Amino acid sequence: SAGRAMAAGGRSWFRALALGVSFLKCLLIPAYYSTDFEVHRNWLAITHNLPLSQWYYEATSEWTLDYPPFFAWFEYALSHVAKYFDPKMLVIENLNYTSRATIFFQRFSVIFTDILFIYAVRECCRCVNGKRAAKDILEKPTFILAVLLLWNFGLLIVDHIHFQYNGFLFGLMLLSVARLCQRRYLEGALLFAVLLHFKHIYMYVAPAYGIYLLRSYCFTANNADGSLKWRSFSFLHVTLLGLIVCLVSALSLGPFIVLGQLPQVISRLFPFKRGLCHAYWAPNFWALYNAMDKALTIFGLKCNFLDPTKIPKASMTGGLVQEFQHTVLPSVTPLATLICTFISILPSVFCLWFKPQGPRGFLQCLVLCALSSFMFGWHVHEKAILLAILPLSLLSVQRAKDAGIYLILTTTGHFSLFPLLFTPPELPIKILLMLLFTVYSFSSLKSLFRRERPLLNWLETIYLAQLVPLEIFCEIIFPLTPWKGHFPFVPLLLTSVYCALGVAYAWLKLYVSVLTERISVRQKAE
Repeated sequence: SAGRAMAAGGRSWFRALALGVSFLKCLLIPAYYSTDFEVHRNWLAITHNLPLSQWYYEATSEWTLDYPPFFAWFEYALSHVAKYFDPKMLVIENLNYTSRATIFFQRFSVIFTDILFIYAVRECCRCVNGKRAAKDILEKPTFILAVLLLWNFGLLIVDHIHFQYNGFLFGLMLLSVARLCQRRYLEGALLFAVLLHFKHIYMYVAPAYGIYLLRSYCFTANNADGSLKWRSFSFLHVTLLGLIVCLVSALSLGPFIVLGQLPQVISRLFPFKRGLCHAYWAPNFWALYNAMDKALTIFGLKCNFLDPTKIPKASMTGGLVQEFQHTVLPSVTPLATLICTFISILPSVFCLWFKPQGPRGFLQCLVLCALSSFMFGWHVHEKAILLAILPLSLLSVQRAKDAGIYLILTTTGHFSLFPLLFTPPELPIKILLMLLFTVYSFSSLKSLFRRERPLLNWLETIYLAQLVPLEIFCEIIFPLTPWKGHFPFVPLLLTSVYCALGVAYAWLKLYVSVLTERISVRQKAE
């Protein structure tokens, strides 16, 4: 009965957290929304009115359908509810249509589909090692993890202000992670295969899934020293995994293969004409590379090393999504970014194969794959940092070393999302939400690991503290200066470059931690 009472207590605090965050999402309904709002309205209209054969050809709006087929079917299903709210939102020609009913429907559809995310978080909390028995519920790793995931600042502003459907997609990912941690390998593989056909950005973390399933499921035993027992290979298990991937892919892409439209679908999913960087630079290696090119150009012009007439016109700081040439440094091609990403992912995949550490090793590899592709990928959106932050939350409540890396990555990654919300009414909202989440992250993880060494060293603390004056300069001081008219890109450039240093540092620190880690005998036996 005591166990049952504890379980009921666990359910009640989790329910309170989930309801609390859902209430907050409802309060954000009137907030600013980006062009993504019109993107999804357009996709509702396309899938509702047109036959399947025209979905990936329709181009009335510039926001053409560029997500995989499962997401298109998801929009199709939503459109059949949307018609009861306001049928006009389903007219393809009604570009930028925003009636009050349309706003309510689209906002509520995001809040409603987040139920999957809430369920996934609950399953992830069950996977957390509960050795740290705390008398106070607020100091339990499961409680801290639930807050870090459910109340994640980045997810709140990207989905419920800026507007997207990341919540339920991350729900699928976290649920697949939870199933792999529970050794329900086929369920985990199925969920991840489905997720890939909802949004193809998750391909970045596919190597972690592939290698982990091969190592833990297709090979059924290890030697005493932790090395692989090659004879334990299960042909049945490989066949089952192959069947899952083939069936899900056939269900998703089959109709388009029959119609002979697969090349068209693929050209929509991978538009390489969009240029190396997004209009807002994601805080990654290419932001540092672009800034270096800009600095060298200015230096070259001052010292008369460069001819002003030969400098390319397409500027990467114009805020436009387009292809451009670097001036001094070599210009970057999609193939170059692919090679850089592949090379940066390789060591983490090797570690997962040769130094198996069960679910924790898988999570580390997953985060490193996400971060490596964020650092070196082509046309990376700053929102993609959430792909690393959310799974890293699971590691942060289990070890002090990972908690320190999490604090650096979350703070810089979330701060880099600030330029997404540039309207004055959202300024206090984003600052307050970011402050609350950051203060909670620091205080809860510090109390969880208070018996161990400090989570951050003095240099890391100074770096993070400098984000405050940076924000004051970008939001208050810079708009009052005469530079605003001539150099409007400066706040974006400063934010991206400064945050890129923190993201790169967290990535390198996690890599060093994973590569230098020794495996205990118990882990080898696993």
